[in-house]
Amino acid sequence: MKRYRVTPSGPLDATITPPGSRSHTNRAIVAAALARGTSTLTGVLESEDTQVMLDAWRALGIGVSEENDSTTVNIEGCAGVIPSKNANIWVAASGTTARFLTAVLTAAHGRFVIDGVPRMRQRPIADLIGALGELGADISTEQGNGCPPVTVKANGLPGGQCNLPGNLSSQYLSGMLLAAPLAETDVTINIIDNLVSKPFVEMTVKTLKSFGVRVEREGWERFTVEGNQKWDGRQYPIEPDAISATYFWGAAAVTKGRVRVDGIDDATTQGDAAFVRVLEEMGCTVIVGDGFTEVEGGELQGIDIDMGSMPDAAMTLATVAVFANSPTRVRGVANMRIKETDRIAAIVSELKKLGVEAQATDDGFVIDPSDTIEPAEIDTYGDHRMAMSFSLVGLGSPGVVINDPDCVTKTFPNFFEVLEAVCRPNAKVMA
Repeated sequence: MKRYRVTPSGPLDATITPPGSRSHTNRAIVAAALARGTSTLTGVLESEDTQVMLDAWRALGIGVSEENDSTTVNIEGCAGVIPSKNANIWVAASGTTARFLTAVLTAAHGRFVIDGVPRMRQRPIADLIGALGELGADISTEQGNGCPPVTVKANGLPGGQCNLPGNLSSQYLSGMLLAAPLAETDVTINIIDNLVSKPFVEMTVKTLKSFGVRVEREGWERFTVEGNQKWDGRQYPIEPDAISATYFWGAAAVTKGRVRVDGIDDATTQGDAAFVRVLEEMGCTVIVGDGFTEVEGGELQGIDIDMGSMPDAAMTLATVAVFANSPTRVRGVANMRIKETDRIAAIVSELKKLGVEAQATDDGFVIDPSDTIEPAEIDTYGDHRMAMSFSLVGLGSPGVVINDPDCVTKTFPNFFEVLEAVCRPNAKVMA
């Protein structure tokens, strides 16, 4: 599709199970590939991001087989000894694949090149390269600009201590934690600057623990991982994706309806599940039960909030805020500028097309709702989250058209079909 016209909806009344978590899936794939024996991952997300991760491990000599429409994946682990000695890895637009493999491949032996789409060649990776260099790794960028393509000349990872800035992306730290158990000696990672997106680091630590890897941490300032660890393959279920769920919880808020998301409750390791508490602060009613989280919309009021722990959900908040009765200020998300697009600039630009007053700040944005929302074609900048979040405006106001809707294939290929299904009366949807 070149364009998708969103059909306005009355109050929703729906139950949905979102697809598997992209973040969980890609972490589990790395852990399974490096473990001893065969792992079976269930509930796997089928998307471009996860497929390039699987294809990367195939290129590295790992046995991967998919079944049940690719939601179950069997991975024959290499026990920490990566078979390939030379590979060109295409990561497309997947930041997790680029950063995790840059780190992990330093513990291999051989020469590896990691490259992706033009936007990937603009996304910084210098802080990760610098920290890995302190541990004895040999990594360079083709253009010398601190962005991919990245060349890893690997001869094992010696280990030791390093300093890693945490203010741009938690994926740097997650990548190093995935690589550290393969190092020849213990690894200590000292975090300088404020660590962003902490829940994703916690997810990495818990994934490693599930496969038998020990990680010690002192607050969020220091992480220590014993070198030369071995971990074992296992059966590993993937949770439904909390970030994907935010669009449906947000849809309940926008339409003053009710949406129950199955598979996510207080036991989740996904930080974005806390988005329901943001909606609660704005005036929604939230019910969390055993195996589900439900949101019922109410009269929305603007809020002032730090979204640094869940910057992806800040995009959902931006479009929900359009329907509030007072301004919303989002802080702590400066790193949104280095995502698939400059998300702060993109949000402001597209909201202005709708007649909504919006302003970028140093670390976020301010939205002043308008009584009238103008029909508009929304440019997505090739960013899946722009397409999905701005579709919420179309549920609450007519005339919203999403350009390049197929960009959602990155993480949620059938998003618009699922959105339509959720808008049907008494909908029960398995995404």
